[in-house]
Amino acid sequence: MKPRRLKKMPSLRSDAAAERFVVSSDLTKYDLSEFKSMRFEIEPKSAALNMRLPRRLLDAVKAEARARGIPYTRYVRMVLEKAVD
Repeated sequence: MKPRRLKKMPSLRSDAAAERFVVSSDLTKYDLSEFKSMRFEIEPKSAALNMRLPRRLLDAVKAEARARGIPYTRYVRMVLEKAVD
């Protein structure tokens, strides 16, 4: 039996296009192996934090956030949330 060949995901340029695609497509026919899990931030931000860090630490935080494909402030928030859970 031949392995099933999966389709490549199309480029979706808007939320509306993504919604139409998900509603009208059989996602089992697409290669989802490149997808990364994503955490949505629903809770409104009601407080601010201002802190001074050594440049080396800030550069390392920014590099790690960049490697994960997220803004560094979101990465810092994720690290803080994980530390207090």
